[in-house]
Amino acid sequence: MAKGRARKPEAAPRPLELDPERAKRVDRPPYAIVDIGSNSVRLLVYDQLGRAPMPRFNEKSLLRLAEGLAETGVIAPDGFRRAVQAMGRFRAIADSMGVSRIDVVATEAMRRAANGPKLAAAIEAECGLKVRILGGAEEARFSTLGVISGFFRPIGSVGDMGGGSLEVAEAIDDHVGDRSVSLPLGALPVEAMLRAGLSAAKRQIDEILRQGLPRELARPVFYPVGGGWRTLAKAHMEAVGAPVRVVHGYTIGAVEAREFSRAVSRLSAAKLAATPGVTERRARTLPAAALALDRLLKHLAPERVVFSALGLREGFLYSQLSREEQYLDPLVEGAQLIGLPLARVPDFAPELVSWTANLATGETTAEKRLRVAICALSDIAWRDAPDLRAEESFRRLVQFPFIGVTHPERAFIAAAIHARYAGRPDAPWLSPAIRLLAPAERRRAQILGRAILLAYRFSGGVPAVLEGARLRIDPNSVRLEVTAVARAPDSEVVSDRLKLLASAIGVKRSEVVDIDAAT
Repeated sequence: MAKGRARKPEAAPRPLELDPERAKRVDRPPYAIVDIGSNSVRLLVYDQLGRAPMPRFNEKSLLRLAEGLAETGVIAPDGFRRAVQAMGRFRAIADSMGVSRIDVVATEAMRRAANGPKLAAAIEAECGLKVRILGGAEEARFSTLGVISGFFRPIGSVGDMGGGSLEVAEAIDDHVGDRSVSLPLGALPVEAMLRAGLSAAKRQIDEILRQGLPRELARPVFYPVGGGWRTLAKAHMEAVGAPVRVVHGYTIGAVEAREFSRAVSRLSAAKLAATPGVTERRARTLPAAALALDRLLKHLAPERVVFSALGLREGFLYSQLSREEQYLDPLVEGAQLIGLPLARVPDFAPELVSWTANLATGETTAEKRLRVAICALSDIAWRDAPDLRAEESFRRLVQFPFIGVTHPERAFIAAAIHARYAGRPDAPWLSPAIRLLAPAERRRAQILGRAILLAYRFSGGVPAVLEGARLRIDPNSVRLEVTAVARAPDSEVVSDRLKLLASAIGVKRSEVVDIDAAT
């Protein structure tokens, strides 16, 4: 049943500073979470329990615990036995990886099954792992927290379609809204409905939504969560030739999402298994996922759909963090955790943030967080062969599993680092991702990258040297003003880099000015 009213979010500060000491911290051991769902049991091991955790290991066992549950009321003996075995194997893997903490959560199948508590007790006795069986409202809350953790201040409705149920709730900036609902529209129940025919299944789903899903949960943005919907996003990306093939943050219009979902729901499992982006294992339940999404979007009528790769597991992890750590920006935190340990001088990046602050007037918070992230990533390729740095950095960053970033923002970050490594703005490998950026954004990325290239060249990556210089951009010229401490070691090379920056800005005159000499 739906609960309560939505709360109006309160504005909260988001720190955007780099912290090399936090990025270098190695005192956090790996963290693991196991999700016992209706269709599968999955183990995820993360590098740490933190704001931007990176998955180190990800594996699942397809157990289909909910199969037959509606008729018998219990998890079948074979599924029961295999679940205990899978948990034992997952425990052994986690222990071998040095995991110090393993959380286990269970959802619809164990929640509904009469022998769910018995299975939890068997897992604890055999594997030493305590299982937390989540209620529907808890499941909706953690799934929505996963979306909150994975995007930059999201506002919208969140739907998590699992094997046994569908949870819908509201993401309101840093809060989960008070409204939430759990519906019997998981992949397995919808798959059973489809056996009576597509039209009959539509009517049955529509009636469940009409009775159980309040219109108040409708928002302009809908965030789909769950493996079936992730597969649907992959299939759509393949079908349309999406410039960036990353599920998280993939955005399409709701009308287009419905049209594609309707087409998929009519395909046979054999045709789906042959479809790019669809694994044979997912082909069976994909029509159910597609049909559920189509009917849900019809009911909620959002404007656009933004797919999330983060859900219940990441939301549960996020809920364990302090409020202070939750408020860290996910993109900036991830960028510095990756970039600063790879840098020759980690302390140079924070100085670079200050040095590039005045490149553009009227910088928004959204633009600043991208610039800070780019500064954190600005020295990731120094060990690569010089001729490969620009291309390899672009290819890596445009697909990297960052969170808190849209696809155009991925392209912006990758393009700026490409320019930082002196990549040509017309390089063929920039396409098709670069088409996500408007000309003004391409130019802004080019200017920022060229400025960072200049900063590294004249300072040698030394913060004190960078601090002793500043850029002055006028309508007709760009000048690098240096003091004695920042005097360029190789004026010809520095001048060449300054000319590249001037070209990106669109001016012809550039010069290096010795401030001490001038005064």
